[in-house]
Amino acid sequence: MFKDLFQKKRKYATIPSERVGKGSEPGEERPRREIPEGLMNKCPKCGSIQYSKELEKNLKVCPNCGHHMRLNALERIQMTLDDAGFEEFDSGMVSVDPLQFPGYANKLEQQALKSGLREAVITGQGTIEGLPVVVAVMSFDFFTGSMGSVVGEKITRAIEIATERDLPLIIFSTSGGARMQESILSLMQMAKTSAALSRFNEKGGLYISVITDPTTGGVSASFATLGDINIAEPGAVFGFAGRIVIEQTIRQKLPDDFQTAEFNLAHGQLDLVIHRKELRQMLYKLIEMHTVKGGY
Repeated sequence: MFKDLFQKKRKYATIPSERVGKGSEPGEERPRREIPEGLMNKCPKCGSIQYSKELEKNLKVCPNCGHHMRLNALERIQMTLDDAGFEEFDSGMVSVDPLQFPGYANKLEQQALKSGLREAVITGQGTIEGLPVVVAVMSFDFFTGSMGSVVGEKITRAIEIATERDLPLIIFSTSGGARMQESILSLMQMAKTSAALSRFNEKGGLYISVITDPTTGGVSASFATLGDINIAEPGAVFGFAGRIVIEQTIRQKLPDDFQTAEFNLAHGQLDLVIHRKELRQMLYKLIEMHTVKGGY
């Protein structure tokens, strides 16, 4: 099922022709060569070059330095859920321009074309090793994962479905914060999602929050930090305000690892930091531990 989501038309990059060196006719040029675009990837942390296919097999974790590269929502779903039976919620729900913010409508169209997604979150129900679960998976490559009205509404509805169906809930967060083009309507989503999680908690629901790189702003200040169990991937940046803003405010130099997953774990903000290769199995174990006959 998920395989079809990733089939794209192959693109090619053309290497310009070059003049042949010694022993060739004057002016003779090498023929143009075409190589598949995206054949190689460069690690943004250590700079090592990897074959894209090999990197995908390694779950987009650099084999040289262990850097966890960003995943979009579809990749995350494919890596986490069983390869069958995914039921997507509210797939046709898309953002509009409620405040007539200049240029916002065009940016939404551009983001959809660039990312291949309709919004910054995909929600639905699937299984992990056969155990049913409701998920909400954010994607940084759509409007930097910013939370507008639709993102907040889709996540709230997913929480409510998990409540109604008595299922565990997992939210994968990545975000640049509230979507400024929707102003107060965006900020309201912090309260709405938090209230829905409160009702879910009152019913005894299990909520696992998985924080990925980066998770900041209004998302980090609402549902991302309200999990019964809060997990992060190694090196994930997680905090509210940016490093520069904080340093200018307190007039102090912050530690080099400030706001990383490891820093937050050491200071009690997280329960676990889990390598991507081990995350699916850890989620399964956590859900299984809370599962009882006839419910969880």
